[in-house]
Amino acid sequence: MAARARTATAMGGRPSRWRQRMALAAAAASLVLCHPGLRPRWSRGFAVPLIAPPPHNSMGSPMVSCKGATGKDPSSRRAGPSAEGRPPSQVEDLVASASSLIYAVYPKGPQAAWRNVLAGFATSLAMIPESVAFAFVAGVTPIVGLWSAAVVGFFAAAFGGRAGIASGAAGSTAVVMTALVASFGPTYLSAAVILAGIIQMAVGLLGWGKFIKLVPHPVMLGFVNGLAIVIFRAQLSHFYDPLTGSLLGGARGATMAGLTALSMVLVKLLPRLTTAVPSSLASVGIITVLTRALHLPATTLVDVAGAETFRGGFGMLPSLAMPSVPWLSAPLPTLVTLLPYAATMAAVGLVESLLTLQLVDGMVEDGKRGDTAKECIGQGLGNVFSGLTGGMGGCAMIGQTQVNVQAGATSRLSGIAMSLILSVGIVGAAPLLGQVPIAALVGIMFIVCESTFAWSSLRIMGKIPKSDAVVIILVSLVTVVKDLAMAVVAGTILSALSFAWQQSRNITATSSFQGTWKTYKLRGPLFFGSTQAFGDLFDAKSDPEDVVLDFAGSRVLDHSALEAINGLAERYGAMGKRLHLRHLSSDCAGLLERLNGTSLPYFLIEPEPASDPIYEVAEGSALYADVPPPAAVPAATKGADDEEEEKEQGGPTAT
Repeated sequence: MAARARTATAMGGRPSRWRQRMALAAAAASLVLCHPGLRPRWSRGFAVPLIAPPPHNSMGSPMVSCKGATGKDPSSRRAGPSAEGRPPSQVEDLVASASSLIYAVYPKGPQAAWRNVLAGFATSLAMIPESVAFAFVAGVTPIVGLWSAAVVGFFAAAFGGRAGIASGAAGSTAVVMTALVASFGPTYLSAAVILAGIIQMAVGLLGWGKFIKLVPHPVMLGFVNGLAIVIFRAQLSHFYDPLTGSLLGGARGATMAGLTALSMVLVKLLPRLTTAVPSSLASVGIITVLTRALHLPATTLVDVAGAETFRGGFGMLPSLAMPSVPWLSAPLPTLVTLLPYAATMAAVGLVESLLTLQLVDGMVEDGKRGDTAKECIGQGLGNVFSGLTGGMGGCAMIGQTQVNVQAGATSRLSGIAMSLILSVGIVGAAPLLGQVPIAALVGIMFIVCESTFAWSSLRIMGKIPKSDAVVIILVSLVTVVKDLAMAVVAGTILSALSFAWQQSRNITATSSFQGTWKTYKLRGPLFFGSTQAFGDLFDAKSDPEDVVLDFAGSRVLDHSALEAINGLAERYGAMGKRLHLRHLSSDCAGLLERLNGTSLPYFLIEPEPASDPIYEVAEGSALYADVPPPAAVPAATKGADDEEEEKEQGGPTAT
């Protein structure tokens, strides 16, 4: 009986989140029938009520029924004749059902849904030329790039970490797979994409996506600069004859150069005239029409990929199957071949996707933050299914994401609509895509390179620390020579080492005497990089029997710092002297007592709860087991007694 009750509750309650996302596609299709301007021509004679927000029940939830402008429930028109005395038509019944479906699946209402569908349509138009161009970068046919954009875009939008992100066949992941396709063919590419997707999902389940926050800004500048150079270099191959390898000359060379320049000019100028259509798509259309009208000797996608690739029809739908690589007959050699490319693609794709996630967080002021773990899982699912359909995989695309957000995307429906609209275009408009000149896409990619490159990094080279300049140059070079993931890792490590070195030089101390006692007032962080300089600040042989270490201006940051304090105390203890520690965090004091005990005569921790600072030490959880975290204590204001004590000491003297 309990199981039956739970089943009934599940069936009657609100659909689960994943069922809502999978039903968004059906809602988008039904929305077309609800919009007066998009209903079939044969049904426009009927009076279809406008859709208004649904009423709410006593619990504050929207009811399934949807009332029109007349205040009546559209679905109730099926119960009897209409106001004109005629029975309701099938179209009116379908519209009423679609209205109820939209509100059941998308509670924000049809207007918000329609806005997101339009944003997805604009993004799908902007996705086509880039997907085709990046397919050439990877060494596969343009249709592979388009289907990869559709598949990756769908799963990343439905299961990713944030609404508004547009994913597809990206240049950063395409560059990684170029060598694999050239050596082993497209079949191994699909297998590597599946393996990359599995790695990405594992990263998401482990919660490692949060480490993207540790990437320094100089690494980001070098990353985008290197990516721009790699994409630019890949486009230069289109200016050479594929048969002879020589530079194009004559009419073909002049046409290639002229159309490329025209494409770049159109992409820059068209947004000043209209923003109704993405300038990249409009540029492709204008150059294609111009080439056909003037019979220019331009190389088209059909010339490069063959007419079979652009035949169109339902035969273009991809099949779902495992790539035919020797998974079972030779598993270890296959894994050795695929793993380097798959791991690199997974890392590069996640870096760009998570950086795009942070970008959208800054662009959309909705009070929400993207989930890095979900974004990793969504990208992984997209790549797994892209590989199963013979695709080249991909990741989030910064440019298309900006188009999506600026077009009004506020939910995952925009990304799902982008995928569905792009899929319909592949099946029904592939022959038209085959007539697109290569020069139009090359010009677009040159503009992408120009906008991707961080030109500000060149202007600030003389104004930033030399270490940051070295990081920018190093990351750019490694990106061009090796790959993006290795470049980001190398740049992050170099930035961390540079930061640690700079901070290690900031530890200083001033000393003063009060009677027979000597006080050292420390300044700066004490951590693994500054422990040696910390030990050099003291003169244990000449110091008196009682020495005070005042940590009010310092912070003990890690276990190496604790060991440095212990070593210093042992030096004084070996000479029969006592070390008094003051103004330590209670957290730090507890860790020191746990390491050394409380019975050492030369090691004295003197807490002052009213004035001790509050911070935590980066230490292992095992040592923290019995140490309570530092708690705030009502601090006493610094009175005249403290100031008088400093005056009596004669003020600090530098050592």
